[in-house]
Amino acid sequence: MKRLVILGFGGYGKTIEDVVLSAKMFDEVIFLDDKAKDSKVKGVCNDFVNYIDENTWFYPAFGNNNLRVEWIYLFNGAKAQVPAIIHPSAYVSPNAVVEAGCAVLPNAAINATAKVRTGCIINFGAVVDHDVIIEKGVHLCINSVVKAYNRIAPFAKIEAGQVIFNNTFVME
Repeated sequence: MKRLVILGFGGYGKTIEDVVLSAKMFDEVIFLDDKAKDSKVKGVCNDFVNYIDENTWFYPAFGNNNLRVEWIYLFNGAKAQVPAIIHPSAYVSPNAVVEAGCAVLPNAAINATAKVRTGCIINFGAVVDHDVIIEKGVHLCINSVVKAYNRIAPFAKIEAGQVIFNNTFVME
């Protein structure tokens, strides 16, 4: 039985739960959260070490881009598995790369030869065009578009509906 442990019981954590259950990626989902009280919350975030085994994956569902990537590195150091979460309605080109710890939400698209680095959120309806590099920890908000030949710097946030035109957005 495959299990996902989600850190964070906020709105983003619940969204990840919906995505993985609708995609039938995992048989069981549990939450760890330092503050929330709910029957689905089985402990605090640092309790993740108690769940590490070959059938369990971990996802840090934090909206804070830096924090999300820090947790992914912590999981990696503890030899805990971190999935890329991709909703079935999303399009990901077979020539694209989506690294561990990324979430590609419903109706998003990642086109040919695009690279989406560790810990990114490609939110509902967002588009990553061909030959784009999305560096680690980026959040592309709902219906944002990054057109061809762009590089989005680590930990950037592209707001809902924002369009980044070809060859125009290289943040350092």
